Amino acid sequence: MDPAPRDEASGERRLDEVVAGVFRGPRSFTGEDTVEWSCHGGAVPARRVLDALIAAGARLAAPGEFSLRAFLHGRMDLAQAEAAADLVHAETESAGDLALAQLSGGLSRRVKALEERLLTCVAEVEARVDFAEDVGGIEVPPHIVHAISEVDLELNALLASATYGRALREGARVPLVGRPNVGKSSLFNALLGEDRAIVTPAPGTTRDRVSEAIELAGLRVTLSDTAGLRDTVDPIEAIGVNLAEKALDSGTVVMWVVDGSETLEAADRRIAERLRGRKVVAALNKADRGSRVAVAEMAAMVGGESPIVTVSAVRGEGLDALRSALAERLGARSAEADAPVTHPRHAEALDRAQAALRRAAKAAADNEPGEIVALELHEALAAIGEVTGKAAGEDLLDRIFSRFCVGK
Repeated sequence: MDPAPRDEASGERRLDEVVAGVFRGPRSFTGEDTVEWSCHGGAVPARRVLDALIAAGARLAAPGEFSLRAFLHGRMDLAQAEAAADLVHAETESAGDLALAQLSGGLSRRVKALEERLLTCVAEVEARVDFAEDVGGIEVPPHIVHAISEVDLELNALLASATYGRALREGARVPLVGRPNVGKSSLFNALLGEDRAIVTPAPGTTRDRVSEAIELAGLRVTLSDTAGLRDTVDPIEAIGVNLAEKALDSGTVVMWVVDGSETLEAADRRIAERLRGRKVVAALNKADRGSRVAVAEMAAMVGGESPIVTVSAVRGEGLDALRSALAERLGARSAEADAPVTHPRHAEALDRAQAALRRAAKAAADNEPGEIVALELHEALAAIGEVTGKAAGEDLLDRIFSRFCVGK
């Protein structure tokens, strides 16, 4: 006997009670006529309704298909579509706010404004080439060179925001590295506000990588306490050192911990050399025991851009300054920027655009023909167009939308 309830009018089996919402194009999400079915929560009602719809001729959506349809119908550009996925995966309030800003077109407006200015430059340069006799030559006039320089500066500002934007979207990894017994584990615990790593006076206690996430300036920052970097014959400690090396390579920013109460050793200098070219925040720990390391000496080793903060993990001194320095090194000042760059894809495209602009500026400065300058400006426009999807090919769209969740 079939216990399922039957519809009184038709006698057919009732699957669920649903609400159907009708959205007419072009004002729907995708720009097409759309129907959304809302059933009761739970696996059984959803499966029943879905099976019935598929039996009636519907099919399952591909990952990102609705956002792709919205993009193809002009309801949003590519940067906005990617922001929709970012909003779903946001793990902090700041990341969610940024995704909403991108979804509303914050980055797109900045990029399109740059496009308009470059299009004006291209139009004048090409007009001078086509009508050289009327305008007195094909040289690029100074005001065009100035306009190119201004766009270059704005691209600089956008690219400067990329570190923070990416960290806000994906989170940031910050390993604490240094030679053994400089207080990495104590500082790790102090920054967390709880004891997560084992602390003893014996060097080499940390054998494994211990990681914990904190929120810093709106960023989800994963701190990793690592084994002291040194040569060792202990096979277990050697594994820990190897893990520390890998953490160093993958870190967004590296926190280099030095025992400021002792003079620098050869091992410290080797680590400084290892960190050359990386984003570094240096922590002069153990300030409660006095200071024997000069800040100027440290600055000469790590470079002038790397902040150096004196702290005492035991007393909790200097921790706020260290957090601020770390946030700034992660690009937190870019939080005030209007829609910072968040995707590596966007940063790479804008970087190529900037390179083309600089080639155009050089060609103009060298009095090369206007055709050369126009060619480079078109290269810049094509690269910028990849951000919003104006110059996106089918392969790029497939790669982007295949990463979306089903139904988005």
